[in-house]
Amino acid sequence: MKQARIQDPYRVSIYEKIARYEREGRFDEDVEDDPPTKPLLPEDIEYLDRSFPARCRRTAAFAGAYLFFGIQVLTHQVIVKPAEGTEHLGAVQGGAVITCNHFHPMDSFIMELVYNASHHKGRMYRVIREGNYTSFPGFYGFLMRNCNTLPLSANLNTMKKFLRATEQALADGNCVLIYPEQSLWWNYRKPKPLKPGAFDIAVKNGVPVVPCFITMTDSKYTGADGFPVQEYTPHVGAPIYPDPSLSRAAARDRLRKQTQAFCQEVYERVYGVPLSYDQPEQA
Repeated sequence: MKQARIQDPYRVSIYEKIARYEREGRFDEDVEDDPPTKPLLPEDIEYLDRSFPARCRRTAAFAGAYLFFGIQVLTHQVIVKPAEGTEHLGAVQGGAVITCNHFHPMDSFIMELVYNASHHKGRMYRVIREGNYTSFPGFYGFLMRNCNTLPLSANLNTMKKFLRATEQALADGNCVLIYPEQSLWWNYRKPKPLKPGAFDIAVKNGVPVVPCFITMTDSKYTGADGFPVQEYTPHVGAPIYPDPSLSRAAARDRLRKQTQAFCQEVYERVYGVPLSYDQPEQA
């Protein structure tokens, strides 16, 4: 009789931490042991760099990323099912903000597949955390710095450059992928509360939000961590356009609420249960 694989103690501790953070309402805090973050200064980055060396690095980075992701798929470490609703993204003329739940280090490449399948014209840029850009060494760091990434920063002047670059990318008809949950929780199935930043960018630049929510089911395969490998199914919603008759704050909140409602609808439809969160026990 085949024995069950022992579950990795670190991954067990992460799932326990996720459950605790949910009870405490700490949805926007990461649960992984991320490396210390080195500040990203304005002189350390040229957003939307179109120089010849930058184009060469981007080509090499995407080639390496597709090869690595392809191996993950072939070895059943990542399983991606056909996406639902890619026609919504493909129908968007011009720039858009794409939102998605954040549950796996490779989920932006799941979204890359979704974007490619939509045949939207232009590039997809991905917003990443500061430390992912400045602190990851080796191959992963190379991808973080060269796969059309737009890193955030705690430095005010760098953030001004970030916002100008985001505005330019959208004006040029590209899409910007933003994770408004603002945290990565490993294979967490529920939609988390959304932060307003992504929706403020959409309102400011007069572009729609295209919401995406990725659901998952246990596959027949077991990962190296001893847990079932997940089968991921992306669900893309119809674009949500800012209401120009509203104030910036009201328009931003409307986009956020409609995106949250889309994620909840997909969650409840796919999993067949109402969305609810564990609450702390009453004393």
